[in-house]
Amino acid sequence: MAEIAVVAISVAKPGYEEQLREALEGIVGPTRKEQGALQYDLHGDVQEPRRFVFVERWESQEALAAHARSAHIAAYKKAVADWVEHAEIRVVSKIA
Repeated sequence: MAEIAVVAISVAKPGYEEQLREALEGIVGPTRKEQGALQYDLHGDVQEPRRFVFVERWESQEALAAHARSAHIAAYKKAVADWVEHAEIRVVSKIA
């Protein structure tokens, strides 16, 4: 199993910053308890307060896939569907 990293960016629609932030904060605890989660840290963009960034590390692609199928992520996606202007997930592997 090869460790992978993820950078996940979510941009709130104008006026939904606080709702999105609260929803994102709500998935941190359950995700950190998942098998294979090595790091799951939420950051706020210093220059763009509507942008939130997760920096993640997972033991394997399989662990990340299980995370994507988890009940708390499904509930999160349903809850924030109308609050997110843009979302992007980049899965990367360490080179050096």
